[in-house]
Amino acid sequence: MKKIIALLLIVTMIFVISSCGNSTQTKSGVEDGVLTVAMECAYAPYNWAQTDDSNGAVPIKDSNLYANGYDIMIAKKICEANGWKLEVVQLEWDSLIPAIQSGVVDATIAGQSMTKDRMEVVDFAGPYLYASIVCLTRKDSPYASATCLADLAGGKCTSQSGTVWYDSCLPQITGANILPAKESAPAMLMELASGAVDFVCTDMPTAQGALVAYDDFVILDFTNSNGNFQVSEEEINIGIAIAKGNTVLKDAINKVLAPMTSADFDAIMEQAVKIQPLSEE
Repeated sequence: MKKIIALLLIVTMIFVISSCGNSTQTKSGVEDGVLTVAMECAYAPYNWAQTDDSNGAVPIKDSNLYANGYDIMIAKKICEANGWKLEVVQLEWDSLIPAIQSGVVDATIAGQSMTKDRMEVVDFAGPYLYASIVCLTRKDSPYASATCLADLAGGKCTSQSGTVWYDSCLPQITGANILPAKESAPAMLMELASGAVDFVCTDMPTAQGALVAYDDFVILDFTNSNGNFQVSEEEINIGIAIAKGNTVLKDAINKVLAPMTSADFDAIMEQAVKIQPLSEE
């Protein structure tokens, strides 16, 4: 009898442990119906802040400003498909991943590439965009006629900190004078506009958005040359970061993104570029 009771206790414990494990795995973090998303709100055309709700902008939490851009457009699609409300939190670039890890937000939709280093600490849904790597320079720069990376030798350059542009791409330019990274995309662009650097490295959407604000910039796209940046898919695939192991949220997001093609993403990005600040001035 004692053996039977002991066996029943063991079976009960296994059942309880198994049930607890399953309940954890079935939680997305959005049980309250609100998807809390972090982004810089300063990274056009991916995301930016504006003073009103025009063009579908949404309120930024604890702020009088509104967020808009490609990331907002994608976030709204995800929320609409899942019946969630969207809440946007504005954070600095280097605070995005920690916010996921600490549970402050459910996801970051912020133009982040799906690198191995990031995937060691968070999971990614997506991609929700495929972004090639390019350079920006001024039209009056001696580097404006560059046709490959070798033509950029000797130039002063920078990019945004914590990005593959700065960490992986700029070092591929032999003889480049790489200056300290800038804390944000706008700061990076200001370095170029002021003449502090000869060129910057970024992705195509950011470059296209920059042309709206800086009509004296030109894009250097070496995609069809033998002297292009060597990047892996993870470095040009842009994803949505979520907490490690949150398969429920990942699957819910991927269910929305999976049917979409690169042409679909590009069409939405084109719309974001058109409505970004300064585009209508």
